[in-house]
Amino acid sequence: MADLDVAQYIASHDEKWQEAFLSLYETVKAHIPKGFSETMQYGMPSFVVPLDIYPAGYLRDNITPLPFISLAIQKRHIAFYHMGIYTDKDLLEWFEEAYPDHIKTKLNMGKSCIRFTNPKTMPFELIAELVSKVSVEEWIEQYENSGRK
Repeated sequence: MADLDVAQYIASHDEKWQEAFLSLYETVKAHIPKGFSETMQYGMPSFVVPLDIYPAGYLRDNITPLPFISLAIQKRHIAFYHMGIYTDKDLLEWFEEAYPDHIKTKLNMGKSCIRFTNPKTMPFELIAELVSKVSVEEWIEQYENSGRK
């Protein structure tokens, strides 16, 4: 994906979120394990398992790459979607335990979505570590064992 796509995505959203979102995107891009590829998926910057590595695709749709991480600017927060945290109980527990060491606000999280409501207090170091913890091979194995295929 061209950086221009990300620049256009960011520019199309409220200025309040732009700098923090760009820092989040750059953090993910710098720490994502080798093998994931960058694309726009579901209207947001995403990192996926490309079809040449996992040809079955997401939900056995051989034209949709398997999503791993997606980033979005919402009206009231920045959303960080990490599909691996949804399927790996140990990874989720690690993240929940590490979170208070990096940021003092309460964790605002859904099944795979971590919401950051203050662009000035985003835990980039923690996100970098989280992003680097799951390889492409591990993510494919988690996905196939999750029953969500």
